[in-house]
Amino acid sequence: MTDYNRYMRMALQEAEQALNSGEVPVGAILVVNDRVIARAGNEKEKSGDPTDHAEMLVIKRAVAKLGRWRLNDATMYVTLEPCPMCAGAMIQARLGRLVFGACDPKAGAAGSVTDILDVPWLNHQVPVKSGVLEKECGELLSTFFNSLRGND
Repeated sequence: MTDYNRYMRMALQEAEQALNSGEVPVGAILVVNDRVIARAGNEKEKSGDPTDHAEMLVIKRAVAKLGRWRLNDATMYVTLEPCPMCAGAMIQARLGRLVFGACDPKAGAAGSVTDILDVPWLNHQVPVKSGVLEKECGELLSTFFNSLRGND
């Protein structure tokens, strides 16, 4: 199993925990020097805060743990392509690399709908690898949304 797959499986565990808490099942982890520094699943419903996406929480937790805001040596693994808010936070944090699972054809900001992470006139671009464990990541989300619609 590649490191990409190993770390994405950890992000999937976070997504499953979010699902079990009644959240949209998105999970993320942040890795520096082969060490998981932070992990989170979505917590919007729990906190009532619309910014509590898994990616935002991972950035906040990593910054608190590392004592610095620049994450240029970090790789984030997330089960779903980031939205514009999360992609913007990745640029602000100078994230070193993003690896994601499933594309988001409605709100994806890492290549699907728009590509905020590769805007040449911004002060930072984030290299992206997509499609890691895409099927598993997508199935978790599809199952969740189908159950909401009563299509289970």
